[in-house]
Formats: sequence, C-alpha cells, structure tokens
Amino acid sequence: MKTIVVLKGGISPEREISLISGSEIAKALRELDFVVCELDPADYPQLSGLLVAIQTELPWIVFNGLHGGSGENGELQAALQLAGIPFTGSWAKASTLAMDKYISKLIVEQEGVPVAKHILLRANLLEDYNDSADYAGFTQKLGLPLIVKPNDAGSSVGIHLVNDIKDLKPAVNDAFQYCKSVLLEEYIPGRELTVSIIDGKALPVVEIRPKAGWYDYQNKYTKGNTEYLAPAPIDEALAQLVQLYAERSFFALSCSVYGRVDFRLHDDKVYFLEVNTLPGMTPLSLTPMAAKAAGMSFGDLLQNIIKSSVSKHMEEQ
Repeated sequence: MKTIVVLKGGISPEREISLISGSEIAKALRELDFVVCELDPADYPQLSGLLVAIQTELPWIVFNGLHGGSGENGELQAALQLAGIPFTGSWAKASTLAMDKYISKLIVEQEGVPVAKHILLRANLLEDYNDSADYAGFTQKLGLPLIVKPNDAGSSVGIHLVNDIKDLKPAVNDAFQYCKSVLLEEYIPGRELTVSIIDGKALPVVEIRPKAGWYDYQNKYTKGNTEYLAPAPIDEALAQLVQLYAERSFFALSCSVYGRVDFRLHDDKVYFLEVNTLPGMTPLSLTPMAAKAAGMSFGDLLQNIIKSSVSKHMEEQ
C-alpha cells in the first residue's frame, strides 16, 4: 500500500480552513485504501524539521492541503523540489507568481484577459494622513466602492469593500496586518464566477451568489450563507469564454496539475481576479463542486490530482 503525507494547518491566517481541507483529503484517501500520515507544519519550528518528518514516512507523494503563507507562496514547494519529494499542485515558480495578486494581474493582462483597475501599496501610505481628502486620488482612479485586499493572502482574509472614502484608511490598516503590500482594486459590480482547472482543462463554470452582502470570509465559510450554481446559468458562448480565460491565465502563470481561477462578470464582460493554486477541499469548496458537476467524485478528483502530480515529478527527474 502506498503512503501519502497530507499537509494541513500551518501558521497562515488560513490555518483553520486548511485544517478542514486536510482532514477531508485524508479521510477520502483512506477510503481509497492509501496509508495516510497527516502532518501540521505548525508543529515544526524549522522547515528542515518538517522535511525530515516527511522523509521518515517514505511517502509516494505529499498532498499539500495548506492554504496561504509559506505553504502556498512557493517556499514549501521550492524546498520539496530541492529535496526530490513529489508533491501535489504547482511548483515553486507558479506558486510564487499566482500568490502575488498584483504580479499575476500584470501577467494575465498581457495574455488579453481583462483585469480591474488597481493600485499596489508597497507601504502604508495612508497611515500618516488624517484628512480623507489627502488620499482622494485613489478613489479618483478606482472610483467608489472599491476593494482593499492583502496582496498575497487568500480565503477573503483581510478584504474590505469600501463604500465611503472615510473608511479607506482603516481598511488599508487592517489589510496590512496580513501582508507587506496591499492591493486597491476597482469594484466590479455583477456576478462572481469561478473556474477550476484539472490537468490543464477547465471544469464547468460555477457561479457564487451570496444571499446577503458580498462574498466575504463569513459568507464563504458559513453554511447556508451562499448559493452555488454548478454549472453557472450563463450563455454557452460566455461559459466557453470564461473557461478559455481561465486556462490562459493558468498557463500564463506557469501553473500545473490543478487550480482555480476567479472572475467577476459585468455586462457580459469578464474580469480576472486571481488564480488559487491550492483551492479549498472543504465541504463548501468550489473545486470539488465543479468536479461533481463534471461527473467526478471527490475521490476521483483527488486521484486525478495525484496521478498528474506524480507524472509531473517523474518527467522532471
């Protein structure tokens, strides 16, 4: 029997979601008759200690169920690559590029995929301002409302919808608690769409409809707060365009194996938001939902991810 190490938890702000994802992955893999060892990087102060713990298990592959932080930004991927340990998902380069929302927008836009107007704050330029008129230039470019988000965090952590200029400064201050750079983004009204990619191919488009407010952390992870439509009730030609944009964005960032690409739809125009190289695997997660719409069980999804990841590792040896 083959052993798979499942990584879950970690120390990022997305730890609690990762614990759920990792547990769901481990449970499904055991049902598929794999020997599963669950490891939490938070238990290892040094990355070297985690690598030793992984190698001790002699795994066939590492299933990365982490979200955010060093588990998703390329640091762990680089270490596993150097150690010659097979793991699921994109490698270090793609993980680093996709985690940086600003850089990913620049790259994807060059591929002809529309993106929202945006401004990157590499430092908190608003902290010394006391009069909102001093930073009205941001709203002159982006308009109101606008989105404030950490540049390299996920799961809607630290994201704010700013409707009034006076709320911009506290929103930016909060976002900087999670990241060293913050992205200000034009708010695109309309519908939220997402496309999961498995082995380079787009799955059915999923529409996300919060029952109240917008798709923030609470609506994302509270059962019953959001309605998910898979496949999305959109015109077939538009669905194909969104899938094309998703695949184009995925490959532009050098991603591989699997991932999820998020969009906004307004007046039949699609805007790229970001690529998630480690989509959630919780009961409310979008990638398992899209896979189900394509006739793929959760176990099938995991096996496809593993098979593709093992093949990628062998090709690079």
